[in-house]
Amino acid sequence: MQKATEKTDNRAVLAKALTELKRLQARVKELEAAQTREPIAIIGMSCRFPGGVTTPERLWEYLRGGNNAVQEVPSDRWDLDAFYDPIPGKPGKMYTRRGYFIDEIAGFDRDFFNVGPAEANAMDPQHRLLLETCWEALEYAGLSPTALRGSNTGMFLGAMNSDYAHYSVQDLNAISMYTAITNGNGIAAGRLAHNFGFQGPAIAVDTLCSSSLVSVHLAMRSLQNQECDLALAGGINLLVTPSMFVATCAASMLSTDGLCKTFDESADGYARGEGVGVIALKRLSDAQRDNDSILAVLRGGAVNQDGPSSALPVPNGKAQEKVIRAALKDAGVNPADIGYIEAHGTGTALGDPLEIEALNQVFGADRTAGQPLWLGSIKTNYGHTEGAAGIAGLLKVILALKHGEIPPTLIFRRPARKSPGIHCRLRW
Repeated sequence: MQKATEKTDNRAVLAKALTELKRLQARVKELEAAQTREPIAIIGMSCRFPGGVTTPERLWEYLRGGNNAVQEVPSDRWDLDAFYDPIPGKPGKMYTRRGYFIDEIAGFDRDFFNVGPAEANAMDPQHRLLLETCWEALEYAGLSPTALRGSNTGMFLGAMNSDYAHYSVQDLNAISMYTAITNGNGIAAGRLAHNFGFQGPAIAVDTLCSSSLVSVHLAMRSLQNQECDLALAGGINLLVTPSMFVATCAASMLSTDGLCKTFDESADGYARGEGVGVIALKRLSDAQRDNDSILAVLRGGAVNQDGPSSALPVPNGKAQEKVIRAALKDAGVNPADIGYIEAHGTGTALGDPLEIEALNQVFGADRTAGQPLWLGSIKTNYGHTEGAAGIAGLLKVILALKHGEIPPTLIFRRPARKSPGIHCRLRW
């Protein structure tokens, strides 16, 4: 009888221990998840965009004023007439004369950044502009770039074009010892980490149009994983040669008038644009501890790929829907909590309807006419800035939050396609 009682008691103890073990395991998972999902604070920003925009303040004024910066290709880039032909399909020609160009990309204060004359002369202008904007983003955050030398600061930079790298090797006799180390997107992050003396991760990202937003996502994860304590993230896009204009025209991707007519029935392709944007990031708890000025908070994110579709450049609406849901889950946010979306909105007859439908599937349910989902796209102001497209839209949202106002989306007259169940209100 005593042995039976002892056996029963042992089972009860083991059952209790197992229950406690499961409780502790669940708690560990909760703590790990909480650490992984710690919100990230945006504490600084900087930019360069067409229309004379050199600061975030000027960017806000430009967007709020409903301005569009389209222009003909500047004469200091290339001989437009030598490459232009209005008839699509001509080999070696571009059927549009217009795009969006930053006013000044050649100037650079090499002495300020301790760069020698020969090296500065060989350096990709994208690297020069990134040196300037990264410095300015830190200053905007109230941080001294020189005081951060040797710090655990990460660099995450997106770019998809490297026109200058191709331009710089056209004359093989002009190649110098600096050509290999001052050109190319893969070198950009390392160049910046070297010049600033940062010792956190330094990663260059090329995922085409999503490059700068993937850079932001990687910076968030690096901060959440304690790989760095401060991060700079963003992207850049400069149009130095006509090669990609000719290539995208050959693929019939560009609009003839040089405008991105986002979500409009007249959408006939995208317009190419230049831009640079950088943000400074910290873990929210660290930013609060350090009394940083918090411009906005990133609560979550997600990355995926379209996978199979009818063709390589054709979007997959289901994949877009999937990544949106994953981002909302990671951020712990319900679709009904979202009131505004800065859309990709390239202005293509194929891509725009697919994007609208993906948004409809995620946000359309249980949304009434009195609860509109506002949509907008900075591409109607600056065209598609490609490797910098995501950071351009993010800067716009940061400024909209700061000023409590959504700047207008331009060139919208009649929607390309109505999606039942979602109430979109585009201001123009």
